[in-house]
Amino acid sequence: MTETKGYVATTKFLIASPTKVRPVANVIKRKTCSEAMAILEVMPQKGAKLINGTLKSAVANALYANKNLDEDMLYVKEIRIDEGPRLKRIWFRARGRADQLLKRMCHITVVVDEKAGK
Repeated sequence: MTETKGYVATTKFLIASPTKVRPVANVIKRKTCSEAMAILEVMPQKGAKLINGTLKSAVANALYANKNLDEDMLYVKEIRIDEGPRLKRIWFRARGRADQLLKRMCHITVVVDEKAGK
């Protein structure tokens, strides 16, 4: 695991495919936190709601850790969508056959930091 500087929030074991959540995460990379939250509020994807909760938690962690910080000074430094374990379910088919249904999970990690030079 790489050493990251900033304020971190992680949400694990979310039932959402990482391949569907990653494009949503790429939209808000390197944006200010207030702008990123506004973008996520209007996006229709399920991943937007999941990322928004983790982003709010990271901002709350930053404001709690450093009382002098202003929310407008924070930006999304890093966002990672990692693959979690898979729930394996049976999907019954015709003629007594069965397929395997994989319900994919993801872990979301958001790192926020304050802008330099303001």
